[in-house]
Amino acid sequence: MTRTRITVDDEAPGTPINPGMWGVFFEDINSAADGGLYAELIRNRDFCFSDRDHESWGPLTGWRPMGHVEIDPSGGRRAVRLRGAGVAAALENEGFGGIPLARGAAYRLTVRGRASATASITCALIAADGTTLASAPVDLSSSTAAEIDLRPDSTCPQGRLRLTVADGDAEFTWVSLFPRDTYRGDENGLRPDLAQAIAELRPRFVRFPGGCVAHGFGLENVYRWKNTVGRVTERVGDRNIWGYHQSMGLGFFEYFRFCEQLGAAPLPVVAAGVCCQNSPGGQAAFTDEQMSAYIRDVLDLIEFANGPESSPWGAVRSAAGHPQPFGLRYLGIGNEDEITDAFAERFAQLLRAVRHADPSIIIVGTAGPFPTGVDYERGWELARRVGVDIVDEHSYKAPKWYFQNLDRFDTYDRGGPRVYVGEYGSRGNTMLCALSEAAYMMGMERNGDIVRLASYAPLLAKIGETQWTPDLIYFDNERVLRSLNYHVQRMHAAAPASRALPTRVSDAPSWARRRSDAVAMEVRAQTGTISVESCIIEADGTQRRSEPQRGEGAVRPPLDTRASDYTIRARVRLEADGRDGFLIAFGDVDGPDHFEWRFGTWENRFLVLCEVTDGISDEWSDPLPFPFTPARSYDVEIRVRNGGRRVSALLDGLLVHDLAATDAPEVRFSATSTVDDDNGHRWIKIVNATESTVDTDLRLASGETVRQMEITELSAPAASGRPFEAARTEPRTFVLDGARYLIPGHAFAVIRLNP
Repeated sequence: MTRTRITVDDEAPGTPINPGMWGVFFEDINSAADGGLYAELIRNRDFCFSDRDHESWGPLTGWRPMGHVEIDPSGGRRAVRLRGAGVAAALENEGFGGIPLARGAAYRLTVRGRASATASITCALIAADGTTLASAPVDLSSSTAAEIDLRPDSTCPQGRLRLTVADGDAEFTWVSLFPRDTYRGDENGLRPDLAQAIAELRPRFVRFPGGCVAHGFGLENVYRWKNTVGRVTERVGDRNIWGYHQSMGLGFFEYFRFCEQLGAAPLPVVAAGVCCQNSPGGQAAFTDEQMSAYIRDVLDLIEFANGPESSPWGAVRSAAGHPQPFGLRYLGIGNEDEITDAFAERFAQLLRAVRHADPSIIIVGTAGPFPTGVDYERGWELARRVGVDIVDEHSYKAPKWYFQNLDRFDTYDRGGPRVYVGEYGSRGNTMLCALSEAAYMMGMERNGDIVRLASYAPLLAKIGETQWTPDLIYFDNERVLRSLNYHVQRMHAAAPASRALPTRVSDAPSWARRRSDAVAMEVRAQTGTISVESCIIEADGTQRRSEPQRGEGAVRPPLDTRASDYTIRARVRLEADGRDGFLIAFGDVDGPDHFEWRFGTWENRFLVLCEVTDGISDEWSDPLPFPFTPARSYDVEIRVRNGGRRVSALLDGLLVHDLAATDAPEVRFSATSTVDDDNGHRWIKIVNATESTVDTDLRLASGETVRQMEITELSAPAASGRPFEAARTEPRTFVLDGARYLIPGHAFAVIRLNP
C-alpha cells in the first residue's frame, strides 16, 4: 500500500477564517414549524384554516365536530359555537398526526371564548380508543379565557384533545395545548429534542424565515414579520408557500430568543420588494407606494432587534420579555430571485435605506437559485455595482459536482463582495453525499477569506409531511433522526478555526469514473399514458427501429445496444393532466450513470437536460421556459458524442441544448488543515471518498513531530443512508500515537494534533 503524505505548512500565516462560518438555516418547509420545532400540540388552534391554505380546508380542519357545532365568522376572528342543550356537543383535535402524551407530564391548556351561565365545559386528553387520560372543567361564563394543566395518567403516542359542552352553549376562538417541558422552559417555546439537535450543531448564526417563505407565493403572501410578534393570540397566520398554513407562533421574537440561547447571530431575510418568480404570473413587484411602506417595515425590524426600550418597536420587544437589544448584525435582502430590473431597483432602494438607518448592518444579497447561469451572473454584477457586503449563492448539486468544485472559491475576486453559501446539499443522504459535502465544506474553509458563512438546507423534515428531500434532520412526533449529513455538519462545527494553513497531499489515491457504453431509451412519467409513436437509435452506422409503444409509468422501446456515440430520434406523447410532464432517460438507463431530458419540470413550466451520476439526477443545462402541453406529440433528437461527453438535443427540429462535459477531475481524496488561535488547537480534516483504505502520514513543514492524534471518524459504505432514517453509523473518537493514520474507504476524519 502506497503511503499518502499530508504536509501542513504550520509556519505560514495562513488564510483568515470567520469563526462564525458554520450556521443553520431554518425555513418552515416540510412542516418544520407547526407540528415540528414549535411545541404547540393543537392543529388549527384559532380555527383560521381556509381554502387559501389548501384546497378543501376550512375552520374545522384538524377538528372532529360531534353534535350541534356551528361556525360564527363575525367579530373579525372565527368562533366555533357548540350547542349542548339537551344533547352534549364536542370537538376533538388529534394535533399534528396524534398528540404525543407522556404519563405524569404537564400540558398547559389555554381556551378563549365565552359560554352561557348554565354551560358545563369539560376538557379531556383521551386515547385513540376514547379512554380518558386526564380531564378537568373550565369556566368561560365569567371570563373569556381559562388556563389549566392536564396530566395524563398513562403514556399515549396518539392522543387527542376533546372539548365537551353540556347543558348550555359555548363558543371557542382559541384552543392551545402546550407541553410545560419546552426548550429552556420557554413559554410559547420550542420542542426540546429538536431544539437540542440544532444546538448540537453549534451554529454560529441562524438564517430565518426563508428561503422561498420570505418572498412568498405572490405579493400578498410576502412574509410580514410584524404579524409574527406580540401576543400569540393576536398574530396573523398565513398560507405557507409550501402548501399548508403557518400559524406564526414561531415568530421573530421566538427566533431572536432561540439565536441568543444558541449563541448564534441572527441572519433574518426579507423580500427584496418582489415575490417568488414561480408564483402564478411570475415575479411581481411592489408599487412605489407599497415599497415605501415595506421599507418602513424592514427598518422597523431592525429597530425591533436593536432599538432601545424607548423606541416604538424596542418597546414591543421589551413587552415580550426582552428589554435588551438582540444585537442584529446581518440582514439578508432577497432569496433566489430572478434578477430583473424590477428586482434590482427595489433591492437598491432597500440597501440604501438600511445603510442610511444603520451603516453597521452587514447586507447579504442574492445571486439567484443556481451556482451558475444568467441570474447568478446578474446577481453578482448587481452586488458589485451597489456594494453588497456578502452574496448568498445556492448549490443543490450531485456529489460529482462537489468533488469537481473543491477549488471553486480559489479564484473568486478578493476585492469584491464576500460569499455566503446559504443553501447547499448533495441531493441525497448517502455516505457518498455526506462525503461530498464534507469535502466542499473543507474547500469553503480553505477559502475562509472569501466564504464568510455557510448553511446546509433544508434543516428539518417531518416524516410524511415533506415537500423536499434530502434534509439534515428527520423527525416524527416522538423521534429525532440525525442523518449522515448531520454528522458531517456537527464534526466540522466541533473544530472551529481562525486560520486555514497551506496543505499539500502527495501520492493521493487516484479515482476515475467508469463509463458504460450501454445504450437504451426509456420514457417515464408519474401519471398518464405514454406513447412512443416512433423511435430510431443510430449507432456505428446502423439504425435500429422500433414499432410504436404505449404504457403507464415507463415505456422502453426494445432497441438496447452498445456504442460510445449514438443518435436517438423519437416521437413522444403523454396523455395526462399531471404537473410534472415526462422525462426521456437515455444511455445506460439501468445503471447509476446516464442522462435525462426532462419535459415540464416545476409544474410543467421548464425544459432541462440532466446528468445522472451515482444514481442522482442533476441539472446539466439551465432550465428553459417551456409550457409543456399534454396530449401533444413531440419530435425529439438526441445526439451523444465524444463518449458521452457532449450531448445535443433538438425539439421539433430546433436545437435547444448543446452541452459539453467539463474535464475537471472528481477529487475523491482531499485534506485541509486549520488552527484555532484562541486555544492553539490544530486540525487536519480528511475526506476519503474512494473504496480503499488509505495509509496516511501526517507531517508538519516546520519539522515538529506529531506525537499523538485525537481522531473523530465517520465511516460507512458509500450507499449507506437514506431519507427518513437515522444514520446507522455515528462518528467515533479515538486516540493514535504517532503521525500515521489508516483512513477507511468512504470516511471523513477530523484530527486534532497533539505534538
